[in-house]
Amino acid sequence: MVKKIKNVSIIGMGAIGCAYVSEISNNIDDVNIRIIAEGERAERYKKDGFIINGKKYFYHVVDPDEKCEVADLLIFSVKFDHLDEAIQQVKNHVGKDTIILSLLNGITSEEIIGKVYGMEKVLYSISVGVGAVRENNEVMFKTFENIGCIYFGEKNNDVISEKVLAAQDFFDRAKIKYQVPKDMIKMLWWKLMVNVGVNQTSAVLKANYRVFQDQSAAREIMEGAMREVILISKKAEVNLDEQDMNDWMKILNKLSPIVKTSMFQDVQARRKTEIDIFGGAVVKLGKKYNVATPINATLYNIIKVIETLY
Repeated sequence: MVKKIKNVSIIGMGAIGCAYVSEISNNIDDVNIRIIAEGERAERYKKDGFIINGKKYFYHVVDPDEKCEVADLLIFSVKFDHLDEAIQQVKNHVGKDTIILSLLNGITSEEIIGKVYGMEKVLYSISVGVGAVRENNEVMFKTFENIGCIYFGEKNNDVISEKVLAAQDFFDRAKIKYQVPKDMIKMLWWKLMVNVGVNQTSAVLKANYRVFQDQSAAREIMEGAMREVILISKKAEVNLDEQDMNDWMKILNKLSPIVKTSMFQDVQARRKTEIDIFGGAVVKLGKKYNVATPINATLYNIIKVIETLY
């Protein structure tokens, strides 16, 4: 019998976190949602709530030190530079059978979480195609037909595990689109390829998706950064190829042209970006595998300078 997920805890209520939590609360009546937060942030969440797609939501906010029933499903959706702190803050929500899902960018968060709580609890995952924008406590997002979904699973999904079956049942009830690829490591690298292409380039050009849909020069920069990841992936025996880039182009062409990437939004809001796990990671991997990464190195340096000019 498939385990039924009832207690869901989430840490990180940015645009993606808000988007998925609202879908869960809208579609499942018997779910207990807890938002993990402390201090001024927690007080703000309790006082102001969240306005998501024009609707006001108030969720149960719990302090990290508060003792509570462990979560059936624990979702990480913080920025990568907050991961170490978040790992400590969720300790009261992790039990023997807790399923942990990380929606962070990059290719290392699952292993970092697994070192603390055990890889047997962790599912690999990426989120694709949710064009979400957050300003203060207001989030607007749209999930795109046949595009916006979570890809998740074990490293290899030739045989579907009980954890994956439980998560599938939960996402079915939440009406959240998902796929379970056979090779989740390749999917993590695919998302890295996408991020270093469109996120970095959009932040430098201050460009929404329309620019990439309409301007071949913008696409050339994006594709150049992505091809460097493809070359590294072959040395790492992950083996991305041109078809993987073409798959992204099909998605890109269906995205709302007015939506901005998360890194472009970070630069506009004068926030620290995730450049270290995008271009920074690619440059390091390039040195490790002896692959030249001039485009990623240039985008990395430009965005590092932009951050110093805030």
